[in-house]
Amino acid sequence: MPEQQIHTHVFPNGLTLLVEPMADVQSASFSLLVPCGSNYDPVHQEGSASILCDWILRGAGDNDSVELTNALDNLGLQRNEGVGNSHLSLAGATLAGNLPDALRLYADIVLRPHLPDDEFDASRLGVEQGLRALEDEPRQKVMVELRKRCFPAPWGIPTEGTLDGIAQLNPEIVRQQFERCNRPGATILGIAGNVNVSEIQELVGELFGDWIDQPATSWHDGPRGPHRDHIQQEATQTQIGIAYPSVTYNDPDYYAAWGVVNVLSGGMSSRLFTEVREKRGLCYSVYATLHAMRDQSQILCYAGTSVERAQETLDVTLRELQRVGEGIGEDELRRCQARAKSSLIMQQESSASRASSLARDWYHLGRVTTLDEVRDKIDALTVPTLLDHIHRYPATDFTVLTLGPAPLEVRLAVL
Repeated sequence: MPEQQIHTHVFPNGLTLLVEPMADVQSASFSLLVPCGSNYDPVHQEGSASILCDWILRGAGDNDSVELTNALDNLGLQRNEGVGNSHLSLAGATLAGNLPDALRLYADIVLRPHLPDDEFDASRLGVEQGLRALEDEPRQKVMVELRKRCFPAPWGIPTEGTLDGIAQLNPEIVRQQFERCNRPGATILGIAGNVNVSEIQELVGELFGDWIDQPATSWHDGPRGPHRDHIQQEATQTQIGIAYPSVTYNDPDYYAAWGVVNVLSGGMSSRLFTEVREKRGLCYSVYATLHAMRDQSQILCYAGTSVERAQETLDVTLRELQRVGEGIGEDELRRCQARAKSSLIMQQESSASRASSLARDWYHLGRVTTLDEVRDKIDALTVPTLLDHIHRYPATDFTVLTLGPAPLEVRLAVL
């Protein structure tokens, strides 16, 4: 396999371009991170970024909404838009020869969006319907509400916003918010695929070079919710959400934290699946995931069970989260490493995955990690490394949220 090459260029206006040529693929992908994420939403007007994510695509440059959609579809572009805490993400993958035309359209979207008043209500309605649908999905709802309680605002506020927040929004508020936040100085463009680096750099300079930077917009940290809480809902099932602090993506211990979480919840041979579901039959679903951001991090756990077995499920799950510190088998570590390497192989074959990783790494780390570097970090993990991490960052300080007909008692929060 040829050595991985990553080219970085920061334009005079602050826009960062990251390019990874992939000669063995026919595709090219981009990931454009624009600093208009949900953390910037005005207080009590949460949902501005989420509405913008749809509204910004309803016409740009010389194209109205229908024309823009047709132009993107005619390029065979596989699109993906989303809102994160810090950025609005606009991504796409297409045949390499179509990438220049795709970038021209996205330059219009970011720099010359129409943001038409008569399309605003349709964008807001889509966000509202998504939020209302959440009320019918208790499994998702408990995890959304858990993040409100374990992360401080605005990190814990749903990136989609809130029903109360979007009700306060109008076209002018969202338009002004976009104008305040949208700036090249914090924008990151990752491109990967069968591309010529110098040609791409010249094209991006032509499309975005005249974009004038402005002072950064800040957000204000607010309170988090309670460590223990219950959402009353008459049902035959109980949803359990558990969180406890971990390390951020830029922490030297990140891969050790990742390894521990994969021992707990990496496949059907993991601790939680085996002990909570298979051996005891306590629940129909259980998992843990490392939710690591640049400034905040928690391990989030979920278990869905019957009302009758809910208390036992909570007790056993908390115990397993803490018991992992008593010992990890070499076989458990090897399975984690094997899963990670399989994922890396798929990443190195996907221009979309690589473009996304370029932009994400730059935001979190201020540099890009190569696949070889990630592989080396995973190979370097040992059982003593994982146990040392657990002892320095034990499963304590739990946030526990339940959703169902009756609250539960947290019996094993600290050992």
